[in-house]
Amino acid sequence: MTAAFGKSWRAALLPLGVIAVAQITATATRLESDSLASPAAIVLALFSVIADGSLLRATFDTLTAAFFGCIIGVGLGSLIGIVLGLFRLADDLLDLTIELLRPVPVVALIPVVMMLLGFGASMEVVIISLGLLWPSVVLARAAVKEVEPRLMEVSAVLQLGFSARLRKVVLPAILPQLFMSLKLAAGYALVVAVTVEITANPFGLGYGIMMAQQALRPAEMFAYLVWIGTIGWVISMGLNAVQRIFFPAYAKGERQ
Repeated sequence: MTAAFGKSWRAALLPLGVIAVAQITATATRLESDSLASPAAIVLALFSVIADGSLLRATFDTLTAAFFGCIIGVGLGSLIGIVLGLFRLADDLLDLTIELLRPVPVVALIPVVMMLLGFGASMEVVIISLGLLWPSVVLARAAVKEVEPRLMEVSAVLQLGFSARLRKVVLPAILPQLFMSLKLAAGYALVVAVTVEITANPFGLGYGIMMAQQALRPAEMFAYLVWIGTIGWVISMGLNAVQRIFFPAYAKGERQ
């Protein structure tokens, strides 16, 4: 525990040093800018938007969209990937389609989804889901193909149906990889949610950043950025803790 505490403090030295230098520079130059703000001003702006409730409402909107988009995208993508991994014919039929659709940037789909659904939370959830769909398909398909072949042979000998094979053989074998897919998707979902809110959806943290920028309130704009970074860090720490509890072998492998 002492070693971990020392490592955490060493990791904090660089950001703390940058903050100190920024504050000293801002104070020495008596910073007054429409695009920059001192760390002290950012902290004051952060407490201000927390106190008036705007930051918490925006956080709720963003996290709600990110959560449902992540669950839908990862869930559907994992299911498709498992099917492709188990059935060679389906994999061959859809391989070209997946390779054509997978490189399309999710932001390019925003105008299309907006035409169909308009503004609002449903549009944002669909965009997030689409952004997470194909990576989840690829990861799940690869995980299924790495399942011990003898396990698959035993399931074939026992003439297990698709659902039985899925529950008794495939899922227990690939669950750690599926959790890793969810772990990666959680951070990406937050990124996509904020991006959609900046470009197209008048709700959430991304919209708060845009409003602060247009009103020439740089301290508030940076306060939103700091808050988003903090949320991402908390989510990552939470998922790492879950991984250490349920998949300790994989958590150890990541630290090595």
